[in-house]
Amino acid sequence: MLEDECHLVWGDVCGMVWGKRNTAIEVPMTNERERQTYFGALNLLTHEFHLYEASTGNGVTTVAYLQWCQTLYPDKQLVLLWDGASYHRGEEMQKFLAQENAGLPETDWKVTCMRFAPNAPEQNPTEDVWLKGKTHLRKQFALNKTFAQVKRCFSTFLNALQFTSTKLSWYWPAEQMM
Repeated sequence: MLEDECHLVWGDVCGMVWGKRNTAIEVPMTNERERQTYFGALNLLTHEFHLYEASTGNGVTTVAYLQWCQTLYPDKQLVLLWDGASYHRGEEMQKFLAQENAGLPETDWKVTCMRFAPNAPEQNPTEDVWLKGKTHLRKQFALNKTFAQVKRCFSTFLNALQFTSTKLSWYWPAEQMM
């Protein structure tokens, strides 16, 4: 699975609008500090996108997210490719991985985490999923008057998204090759 986090804020609803040249257009925002963190993973085999809402991005919520992923794929080994966020490498994660993989040879680990190259978000197709979600929000800006509506619009769209990208073949061969 290709994993990443997204932090949704009110400003993500704003996009481009038509207006007079050289004239700023102000868009009223009720609370700029409202924010929602999402964890998302793209399954390379099925192209399913798994969206998980969290209070914040930290070690505790990352472990909770991985435990949730394990419920989606019981009795399966999980391999996650993700960025080098500090909470992906932190103490909570180290403890979780040690507990999950205790006594197992590396080929049998229940959870394996691998990193993308540093400072290379273009390597992760999940970044493209977030962009699609935020683009959808901008197109629906007139319908979303509250942050709760913004979150619902974002998650509903992503949960229904059938995502394809040529980037997926970078990590898993095409069906014809199998």
